[in-house]
Amino acid sequence: MNTATLTFDRTSRAELQARHAELVAAEPRLRIRDRAQRLGVSEAELVAAECGPTAIELIATGERPMQTLFNELGTLGRVMALSRNDWCVHERHGAYEDIKAEGPVGLVLGPDIDLRLFFTCWQHCYAVTENDRRSIQFFDREGVAVHKVFLTEHSDAAAYDALVAKYAARGKRQPTPETIPASNELPDVADAAALRDAWLAMTDTHQFFPLLRKFNVSRLGALRAAGSDLAQPVAIDAVETMLQSAVASGLSIMCFVGNRGIVQIHSGAVHKLLRTGPWFNILDPDFNLHLNTEAIAECWVVNKPTSDGWVTSLEVYAANGELIVQWFGERKPGKPELAGWRELMVSLCATPLAE
Repeated sequence: MNTATLTFDRTSRAELQARHAELVAAEPRLRIRDRAQRLGVSEAELVAAECGPTAIELIATGERPMQTLFNELGTLGRVMALSRNDWCVHERHGAYEDIKAEGPVGLVLGPDIDLRLFFTCWQHCYAVTENDRRSIQFFDREGVAVHKVFLTEHSDAAAYDALVAKYAARGKRQPTPETIPASNELPDVADAAALRDAWLAMTDTHQFFPLLRKFNVSRLGALRAAGSDLAQPVAIDAVETMLQSAVASGLSIMCFVGNRGIVQIHSGAVHKLLRTGPWFNILDPDFNLHLNTEAIAECWVVNKPTSDGWVTSLEVYAANGELIVQWFGERKPGKPELAGWRELMVSLCATPLAE
């Protein structure tokens, strides 16, 4: 048991529980993220107040407590990892292997669970039980869910119990959300020609984010300035077209979904597609994706030079300019892009891409 002793405002907890109960009675099908928004609180506050689930806060000591807790996930065996943003949910089954989570940026490079971690905003962690389903849930400083890890029938339940016993806080407390400052990047680039030159000089797709920082421009601002041979808008339903083609051909793809604290990646073929209202879904045994297509404002095919040849992606954006989901053909460094993926991306475009 962790020795940290916490305090909890029981009046606030009782009031929040009462308001939550009224909302659930009126709209029982709302998910917790939506319930938090309706109540004007963060999801972490609902979890901490045990509005629905039971929750135990997990606290580690040291300079990087979130990394300490995250590094324990490898003990749980095969689980379901979930990362999401407001418009897309990415669920992947597997084990946390090859974890590198010591500093502000981390990686998980297992064959099934593949993550990029940005710990600067991570703040809270809870062991959560709801309807007999147990999970470890991480939240950022604003109380927004960053990453959730759910036990399955294949998980090591004893290891989960040991993790909770090791880090469980004594007592309860209500988290106080902190505002995370918005990015100060600009919607338009000051020197489009210079950005294009820098784009053409790239030798690796990972150089794109430093390029955005150098020019202090948003992703969409860069795409709009680069020229249609490097980035061009395509049809709003391009994701569905791409996925249907990938399923039909057996094409192996990569799917990236993230928020400010994490990017979660799936690599491999996909098989079962299903639309449910506004949600377009991938429903495979080890990979599920849920994409709200009503939230799609723009889709772009993006073309980047690398030392392995040109690499193309399909990028999907919300109305506020945030990236919802990003797709590539499956590839590894040192390997050229899959010809089938390149042909598919070219087929979506109205004008030729640079070659």
